[in-house]
Amino acid sequence: MTTPRFQFGDRLLHADKPEWGVGQVIGAEDVTIDGVAGQRLKIRFEREGLKSLATQIARLRPAETQTTIERAEEGVLSGLNPEDSDKVAREVMTAIPEAARDPFASLTARLSATFGLYRFESSGASLIDWAAAQSGLTDPLSRFNRHELEEFFRRFSVSRDEQLKGLIGEAKRADPQAITTAAKGAPKAGVEAGRRFLGRG
Repeated sequence: MTTPRFQFGDRLLHADKPEWGVGQVIGAEDVTIDGVAGQRLKIRFEREGLKSLATQIARLRPAETQTTIERAEEGVLSGLNPEDSDKVAREVMTAIPEAARDPFASLTARLSATFGLYRFESSGASLIDWAAAQSGLTDPLSRFNRHELEEFFRRFSVSRDEQLKGLIGEAKRADPQAITTAAKGAPKAGVEAGRRFLGRG
């Protein structure tokens, strides 16, 4: 698998940290890590500031110019009225990310992505980080008020729990080791939810 190459000025996203927003490359150098050639990039992210990341480790991809909500609204509906726009926004904000649902990804990968969703909480900066990850907006409060975000997160949490419960049920039947593997390094809230769904907590 080849990793994409980036250069000064390129805009990108960190696939595992979408809440950081779009980053712009401000420095790039070729490096080899454990015999794998790649790049070390200095990136200024909209919501996280300056980071130094290696392309062999961080899952970086080119950024799209539109936010998730803009793409959904444009792709699903034309000539939107406010009611339609609100419906699309609700669907985007409460959807489980593709990485957790991708039928072509391994069960361990889907479990790991779902456990990772438990890093978000329903209040404070964590709620805003979650909203940024879901919407692609640098400042979700420019589009939604806090009450709307809290309600979206409540619905998202129910879907997240259902997703994890379903994957754990699938893993119990097909590959119990996948649960243990995916739970390594998972947020505490994810591990606790996993135990609950396994009937141990």
